[in-house]
Amino acid sequence: MAFMKLGSKSEPFRREGQTWVCTTGLPSDVTIEVGEISFLLHKFPLLSRSGLLKKLIAESSKEDGSSCVLQLHDVPGGAKTFKDITRFCYGVKLEITSLNVVSLRCAAEYLQMTENYGEGNLVAQTEAFLNEIFSNWPDSIKALETCEEVQPFAEDLHIVSRCIDSLAMKACSDPNLFHWPVAGSNCKQNQADNSALWNGISSEKPSQLHDWWFYDVSLLSLSLYKRLIIAIEVKGMKSEVVAASLIYYLRRFLPLMNRQSSFTDTSHATIPNTSEADQRALLEEIVELLPSKRGVTSSKHLLRLLRTAMILSASSSCKENLEKRVGAQLDQAALVDLLIPNMGYSVETLYDIDCIQRILDHFMSIYQPASVAASPCIIEQGALIAGADALTPMTMVANLVDGYLAEVASDTNLNLTKFQALAVAIPDYARPLDDGIYHAIDVYLKVHPWLTDSEREQLCRLMNCQKLSLEASTHAAQNERLPLRVIVQVLFFEQLRLRTSISGWFFVSDNLENGQHHSGNFGLTNSDTRQGETAEGNENLRERLLDLEKECSSIRNELQKLTKTKKSWSIFPKRFGFRKKSDFSNHKESKSNDTKTSSSNTNGKPDHENG
Repeated sequence: MAFMKLGSKSEPFRREGQTWVCTTGLPSDVTIEVGEISFLLHKFPLLSRSGLLKKLIAESSKEDGSSCVLQLHDVPGGAKTFKDITRFCYGVKLEITSLNVVSLRCAAEYLQMTENYGEGNLVAQTEAFLNEIFSNWPDSIKALETCEEVQPFAEDLHIVSRCIDSLAMKACSDPNLFHWPVAGSNCKQNQADNSALWNGISSEKPSQLHDWWFYDVSLLSLSLYKRLIIAIEVKGMKSEVVAASLIYYLRRFLPLMNRQSSFTDTSHATIPNTSEADQRALLEEIVELLPSKRGVTSSKHLLRLLRTAMILSASSSCKENLEKRVGAQLDQAALVDLLIPNMGYSVETLYDIDCIQRILDHFMSIYQPASVAASPCIIEQGALIAGADALTPMTMVANLVDGYLAEVASDTNLNLTKFQALAVAIPDYARPLDDGIYHAIDVYLKVHPWLTDSEREQLCRLMNCQKLSLEASTHAAQNERLPLRVIVQVLFFEQLRLRTSISGWFFVSDNLENGQHHSGNFGLTNSDTRQGETAEGNENLRERLLDLEKECSSIRNELQKLTKTKKSWSIFPKRFGFRKKSDFSNHKESKSNDTKTSSSNTNGKPDHENG
C-alpha cells in the first residue's frame, strides 16, 4: 500500500469522552463541532492553513477575545477525517494512504487548504498522492471504494471518473507488461476455493490474462461497478470477458445463481445480508448490462439468470429480455438447464412449460423463414443447401426439444395441448429421425393411461413412422400403448424398407454377374462362392418379405373383424415380431420338401396321367 508521511511532531491530542483536547499547555480559544465530536483547538494553527476556517473564525470572534464555537457538520469524512486535518495543521506526522487520501483531498478542498495558506498545503499534497496511486491497480481500487463515503465531493473533484478511467485502461492491458500485481491475496484465495472461474475458464495461469481483475472490481458497489464496466467496454474489452465479469459479480451476491436447476440439487451458497428487493434490483441492473451479441453469455448462465429472475419476481421486461437471449442461442443450451421449476402461484405442472414454449417460439422466429413456416413439408433441395447453416441449429434444437418432452412427459399434470404445442413447433424436416419424439410419446402414453382413442391417435400424429430407426420400429410394432393404426403404419413402412433393400440386393447381384461374365478367366477364384452367398442372401430377404406380407395381411383381416368392441391386445405382440432364423430355416425346409414332391411329377402332370 502506498503512503506518505507529513510533519514530525508527536501526538498533541487526547480524547476525553466525545471531546478531543489539545495537550500543548495553552488554553483552547476555538471549539469546532463535527457531528457529535468536539475539538478544543487554537485559532492560529487553523487559520494559517485553512481559508474557510480563517473566514469563519474572523466572523465568530468576539471583541473580548473569548473562545468561539464553530460547527462543521458537513466536512467530508466527518470527525475522523477532521482529526487528521487538525493534526496536519499542528504539524503532527500524518500518514496518507490509498484508504484516506480521497476523504482528505475532499476535506482539504472543502476547507480551502490551498497554497495561498502555506506552501505544501494539504490540497497539493493529496493531489500529488492521488496521481501517484492512479498508476497502481490495487491502490486505485481501494481509493475508488472509499469514494462512496464522500461521493458528491469526489464527483465534483473528478476523482471518481479519474479512478475509473485509470482502472479501465489497466483492465484492458496486459498486466505482465507493466508488472502490475495480478489480483490481490483475496482474489488468489477466491480462485483457490473454486476449481473453475465463473466464466467457465479453468483457474490456471493462462486465464489470468483476462480475468485477473474480476474479484477486485466485484468489491465495488453496484453504481461504481456499472460505471467501471461501461468504461472497460468502451475501451475495447472483448464482450465475452465483459459478460464473464458481470456473471462473476452476480454470483458473489446472488446465491441462487450458484445452484443447479434440478429439484434434487441440495447445495446451498451463503446467503448475503441483502434483502430480496435489493437482489432483484441487482439482477435487473446486471441483465441490462449484458452484451447482446449471440453466444457471448453462455446459455447455461442465461437460463440460470432467468430462473433466478422468476424466483425473485423480477420485472416482466427483465424476464422477457432473458427469454429472447436464450431463444437466440437455444441450440447451445443443455437439457438440464431447460428444466426450470414452475414458480407460478397456480402451479399446474412441475416444470415451466410456457417459458420454454416462448423461448422456442423466439428461436423459430429467427431460424425458420416465413416461407418455410407456411409450408414446412415443401422444401426444395436448393433451399436446403442454401439454408445448411440454419438447419444445423434447427436439428440441434429438435433433439433438445425431444429430450425435454421426454423429461416433462412423466408429469401427470401436463395436458395434451401443451405437449403437442411444444412438439409441433419443430418442423418435420428438422428431425432426421423421429426416435426422440417417439420416445417422448411413449413416456406420455405410459404416464397418462386414461387418454381416449382419439387423443392417442392425435398424439401419435406428432411422429412420422417412416422416419423411425429399425430399433424404434421394432419397439413400436410391439408397443401395446400405440393405436392399431399406428402399428400397421410402422409395419407397412418396415415392409417398404425391406422391399427397397431387396431391390438393392438384386441390383448388386446383377452387376456382379455381369462383371464376372465379361471378366472371363480373369475373374477371382472364389467367384462361385460369392455368387452362392449372394443367392442365399436374396433368398433370405425374399423369405423375410413374404413373412412380413403375411403378417400385414393378417393384421388387416383382424382390423376388418373389429367392430365397436375391442379385441384383446394380447394377440398382437406375437404377430408383430419377426420370425427367428430357425423359423426361416424350417420354412425353407418345408418349401424344399414341397418342391421335391412336385418335381416327382412328369411335365407338371399328375402321376396317373403319366402312367
